[in-house]
Amino acid sequence: MDIIYLHDLKIECIIGIWEWERRVKQTIILNLDMAADIRRAAASDKIEDTLNYKAVSKRVIDFVGNSQFQLVETLAEKIAEILLTEFKLQWVRVRVNKKGAVRGATDVGVIIERGKA
Repeated sequence: MDIIYLHDLKIECIIGIWEWERRVKQTIILNLDMAADIRRAAASDKIEDTLNYKAVSKRVIDFVGNSQFQLVETLAEKIAEILLTEFKLQWVRVRVNKKGAVRGATDVGVIIERGKA
C-alpha cells in the first residue's frame, strides 16, 4: 500500500462545546494519510494518474472552514467520509489536533482510520 500524506494543515473553524468556542474560530491542525496506488503515476509522471493532494487540500479547507461541529470526533469522521467517497480512497487516517484545548497539554485530538488497510 502506498500512502500520500498531507500533514500540518492549519485551518480556522468553529469547533467546541463551550459557548465561547461557538463564537470564535479556532485553529485545528490536520494530518491526513491516504492510501493510493501510485505505480501508474510513477510510470506516467502525470498528475491525472495520482491522488491530487492540492485538490484534497482545497476540499478539506473549504469543508472545515465552513463547519461548526462541537466535537473533533465528528469533524474527523466527516473528513474521512469526504476523502473515501469523493476521492475514491480505500483507506484514510485522519488526525485532528486541537492545540491548547487542555491546559498543560501540547496536543489534544483524535486519530481515526477508516476503510480497508
